[in-house]
Amino acid sequence: MSNQKLAQIKTAGFILKPEDPEIKTLYEGIKREFEERNISVLLAEKSADMIGVEGIPFETMCAEADFLVSLGGDGTLLSLVRRSYGYHKPVVGINAGTLGFLADVTTDEVDNFLELLLSGEYRIDDRMMVEGYLKTKAGEKKNFIAFNDVVITSPQPSKMVQVNASIEGERFNSYRGDGLIISTPTGSTAYNLAAGGPVVYPLTKAFIVTPISSHSLGNQRPLVVPADFSIELDTQEYESIATIDGQEVYAMEEGDVLYIKGAKKGAKLLHKKERNYFAVLREKLHWGDKR
Repeated sequence: MSNQKLAQIKTAGFILKPEDPEIKTLYEGIKREFEERNISVLLAEKSADMIGVEGIPFETMCAEADFLVSLGGDGTLLSLVRRSYGYHKPVVGINAGTLGFLADVTTDEVDNFLELLLSGEYRIDDRMMVEGYLKTKAGEKKNFIAFNDVVITSPQPSKMVQVNASIEGERFNSYRGDGLIISTPTGSTAYNLAAGGPVVYPLTKAFIVTPISSHSLGNQRPLVVPADFSIELDTQEYESIATIDGQEVYAMEEGDVLYIKGAKKGAKLLHKKERNYFAVLREKLHWGDKR
């Protein structure tokens, strides 16, 4: 856990849950709460256009803000973390979605959270990020950044793919089935968990490699490997796609290779100081509930 603190708390940069213009009323109330504590609010242009107010370019917002705020669900926060990665600003999520593993400040807690923030009662967690690129057989290179996971599947539901996987240049497995997930610890509670992969403490530095509905009689199992290992993936026989954090999609053809490694810098997530990850698991996954 890091002892990082914000250099100053004067300006917050906001993005809003997309395609939800009704969030305007909620945003305006939260904006007032920030401004009442002398924290000015910048709103990214795309979010501003959605609710019919004035905004500024996303890049300008990231450069000028002391910290960034996503108002929405975990998907909104994922998008903000990825798009703002080059600015390395701490990000806090105000949950206007459903599950809220990452966006953990509820709309009712904003007032209290701001009091704690201004009194220094917060923490900044450093979460592992993934950087990689798809190199096509024609030599084209497509770079990407991921926070949760990289998933290879068929573009058609219920169709098989075959994914060949190498670690540090050494071929170790060939996965035949519905797909393959390369997850970060943060993403371990997302698609990885649904596919039977392990939950990994989010400040761990490791990749989780989890097959999706393996067709192998060998009963392929999830694999956890250190974050400083490089992973290479290629596909054969079947049409496939690589999906980044559920939000960016790249077509993969036979002969294309996907290269993945841990990013040099992690994501900075701003949390309430007392937030306990295991309490979050218990609440969100209903662990320990009586049947």
